[in-house]
Amino acid sequence: MREPDQLNLFPLSLRLTRIDPARNMRRFYSLQLQPNLFGGCTLIKEWGRIGSGGSVRHEAFEHEAQAVNALLAFERTKRRRGYCAA
Repeated sequence: MREPDQLNLFPLSLRLTRIDPARNMRRFYSLQLQPNLFGGCTLIKEWGRIGSGGSVRHEAFEHEAQAVNALLAFERTKRRRGYCAA
């Protein structure tokens, strides 16, 4: 059984949206952290237009902390561009 640690305070998933009817913009980003078979962690990014399937990208990291840092950095970037939590 895994012991609780500091990483449990950070999000393991996140959904961001940006809706601007004047520009016909309805976009989303979905981010999830998943442990992988090699002891590391994978950041799964899905994005696209709300209502569509979207695109998916997987980024592998050796440590869960690195994946959490990547998720939080990505969140900061998208919030500066007008995305908000769904």
